[in-house]
Amino acid sequence: MDSHETPTETTASLRETIRGLYHGKEPTARAFRFALLAFDIFTIVFFIVSSVFNHATWILIADAVLAVLIAIDLGVRWWISYDRKQFMMQFATWADVIVIITLLLPAFLGNFLFLRVLRALRLLRSYRVLADLREEFDFFRRNEEVIQSTINLMVFVFVMTALVYVLQVNSNPSINNYVDALYFTVTALTTTGFGDITLQGTTGRLLSVIILLLGVALFLRLVQTIFRPSRVIYECPDCGLNRHESDAVHCKHCGRVLHITTSGDV
Repeated sequence: MDSHETPTETTASLRETIRGLYHGKEPTARAFRFALLAFDIFTIVFFIVSSVFNHATWILIADAVLAVLIAIDLGVRWWISYDRKQFMMQFATWADVIVIITLLLPAFLGNFLFLRVLRALRLLRSYRVLADLREEFDFFRRNEEVIQSTINLMVFVFVMTALVYVLQVNSNPSINNYVDALYFTVTALTTTGFGDITLQGTTGRLLSVIILLLGVALFLRLVQTIFRPSRVIYECPDCGLNRHESDAVHCKHCGRVLHITTSGDV
């Protein structure tokens, strides 16, 4: 620290440095955000796997560690926020708060542990992470819409699975853990319907209808994006058209010369 800097200036400097990691364009900042994305994916996988082990000691320890890490990330994002009031009003903020509570008090919250899947809502919801992926990976740039549709479908499956679990675990002998609920949700979504697990009661039937109607709509959207000609997102400075063929030289709407970054192999 510079001997002439006051504690306030040092704090402000540290805040700007951390802001650079979360929002900057430097390679270090990009690597940091990719690490956060990997951590988000790991937590989602862990929450699904841990539902099978029923409060084993190592699961409780891992829960506490994850709670601390998520709380640190949440606290840092609040600290560096330019508008803390708006930050506290965001759904993602409260989703993390709920996840932290369920991690610290698993024995007391029981069936409400399904709320941990709210962590899935963080995946690729950051504009900065999307920009990083576009710049770093040509594959993502060419297939962004397909990847986004796939993730939306996955988040829907996770959330619906959580609802199936919490509404059926105490009344349905076929639903004993999150994996059982996931199995039912996927078979219902794909209309396979093996019949070995069915939801019971009026609530269960209504939930089955919601899974079929909304899930099939999302699935059709995914199929549509897969079979539609490949496009990349690049906003034309003149007319604003933001989807072009990956090897486009001119905007097909206004004719402006485009400078779409490409590896030349498409």
